[in-house]
Amino acid sequence: MFKSLIRTFAIVAAFIAGYMMPGLHVYSWTFKWMLIVMLFVTFLGIRFKRMKPERAHWLLVGANLLIALAAWGACRLVFGDGYLAEAAFFVGIMPTATAAPVVILPQASLLGVGLLGGSVEFMLTALLLLNGIICALLPFILPAVVGQGGFEIYLNVAQNISLVMLLPLVLALAARRFYPRAIAWPRKLKDVTFGIWVVILVLIAANASYDISSRDGISERVLEQIGAVSLLVCGINFGLGHLLGGRTRAAECSQALGQKNTTLSIYLALTYASPIAALGPTFYVLWHNLWNAWQLYRASERKRRNG
Repeated sequence: MFKSLIRTFAIVAAFIAGYMMPGLHVYSWTFKWMLIVMLFVTFLGIRFKRMKPERAHWLLVGANLLIALAAWGACRLVFGDGYLAEAAFFVGIMPTATAAPVVILPQASLLGVGLLGGSVEFMLTALLLLNGIICALLPFILPAVVGQGGFEIYLNVAQNISLVMLLPLVLALAARRFYPRAIAWPRKLKDVTFGIWVVILVLIAANASYDISSRDGISERVLEQIGAVSLLVCGINFGLGHLLGGRTRAAECSQALGQKNTTLSIYLALTYASPIAALGPTFYVLWHNLWNAWQLYRASERKRRNG
């Protein structure tokens, strides 16, 4: 519980620090490579055996796409075409986070924390299935959202997603094949990868701060609107996931749909839209970590009461 709160406070501090130092935006080119390092370490610890898609997995895929397109469409109808609709899309389209299986583990996890109880295999299948399908569809969906079309952008999106997702996956599989002890690296490097993530958040906030200060008509109201939309989508994700899971998979589906791969979504928003649009998934980092911190508190309280 305490460690989770410390990490949440670190995330908030990263937002504030980056926003106060917009000059750091010149280092945003490092974002992609830090993300690749993070995903490489994460993929080292994923076990691919004993994973089989269930009906609930396909419901999650459909819900993930529906929420993204509905959020984008609703914001376009209410607010018009612009930054808020794009931010809503990038909040909704995010697939399951690579850290989501950690939260659901029944006894032990990469963080050494047991939380909700549930099926590790279900969560890992959700992780791979949602990330694979969403990434495969993004080259066809993203051009319509950002207002660009043509073969060039389809190819560019596909190349960027392949670099960010497939390169670390191939490297991780090769490392596990030729150096089996590498499977233990995620446990040993968990604090290092979190530190990298904090640095990434600082750069994201710095990018957004620079973009806001260099544009006319962008104010604190923009932050309030994007933060509110992000919070609303976060609540829908966790709530709808719980309903889709039914009695047997409620915790797993809620976590799979609610805890998002914000790193990938922020990268895509920065690459194809703007730092303003990237604020949507950036705020989401705060919301879903606050929710997970609350889950940790409730779980620790139940454990204390039950002895």
